This record gives sequence, C-alpha cells and structure tokens, in this order.
Amino acid sequence: MAAVETSKIPLGYKAPDFSLKDTISGEVYTLQDLYSDKATVVAFICNHCPYVKHIFDGLVQMANDYQNKGVSFVVVSSNDVVNYPEDSPVKMKETALQYRFPFPYLYDVDQKVAKDYFAECTPDFSIFDGDLKCIYRGQMDNSRPGNGIPVTGTDIRDALDTVLQGRTVNPNQIPSLGCSIKWIPGK
Repeated sequence: MAAVETSKIPLGYKAPDFSLKDTISGEVYTLQDLYSDKATVVAFICNHCPYVKHIFDGLVQMANDYQNKGVSFVVVSSNDVVNYPEDSPVKMKETALQYRFPFPYLYDVDQKVAKDYFAECTPDFSIFDGDLKCIYRGQMDNSRPGNGIPVTGTDIRDALDTVLQGRTVNPNQIPSLGCSIKWIPGK
C-alpha cells in the first residue's frame, strides 16, 4: 500500500462546519460544539491504517496534555466501511474505548467533511486558531511504523505551544504521511 501525504494548501482557510455522529456517545456534534477559542486540532484517522495504529497512544496522550490547556481535539474517520469494515462505527467505538479516547470519534458517513477539510491520508492533521483559521497542516512527528523513532507528537506540540503563547506558527510544515482515505467508489 503506497503512502500518501497531507495535501499542501495555503494556510488561513476557515474550518468548515459539520454535523457528525460520535461513535462513542451516539450524540451528534457540530464544529461549534467542539471548537476551542484557543486552538482546535482536527485529525482524520481510521482503525485499520498501520500509520494510525502506530500513533494511537501518542495521540491520546497529547490530547490529555493539551485539553487541560484549553485545546480541543476533533477526530474523524471518513473511510469507506463497505470495503474496510474494520473502520465501521461499531469498530470505531471499540477502538475509542480500548484506547480511552478523551475526545469524540466522529464518523463522516458521506465523506463530505474529509473533502471539506482537504484530508487525503490517515492520519491527516490540521490546527485551527481561535478564529477557526488554519494555522497548521502537517505531521504529528517524525515517527513512522518500523523507523524506530518514538511517537512524541513534537511537531503538533510545538505548533500548539506556539499558538498558546500568542505567537505565529512557523508556516514551514512537514506533511503527514499515511494510508490514503478510502473513498467510496463512485463518489
């Protein structure tokens, strides 16, 4: 399976609103329900991708560390569940409970949200400031399955620390790398 990078688009775009069901609680959330006036991390992940499995613990730790500082985490799966049943809402809930996700795990049934956020791969990360303008689109860190580098979340942590200090995030960002989003055939 070939790896795909986060698409490079100009920073500064406004986070599109959404209405998605949380596979953990069954509640429907909008962006307005979940965003933070400090910073909001939007991550596209899935259950089956080895790149995502590799970062589950680190993503949960990072969210636990930064939610206490007022940062919100919005985590979405948009994969085709017919051809990738491991990514179904039932399996998403199992994964969320297993890893003790401290954030909702939202299901993008029609893949519109992935398209609206220019998501290409899993994991795919964007950070939005308090005005919901994109200030970061890149990797969590340099760790990849099998490369021996520990998962630290350094790149996202640095961006979050910078925005929380009221400074401008460095626009030179390394794209995330992972499995392609599994688009529904014909969409």
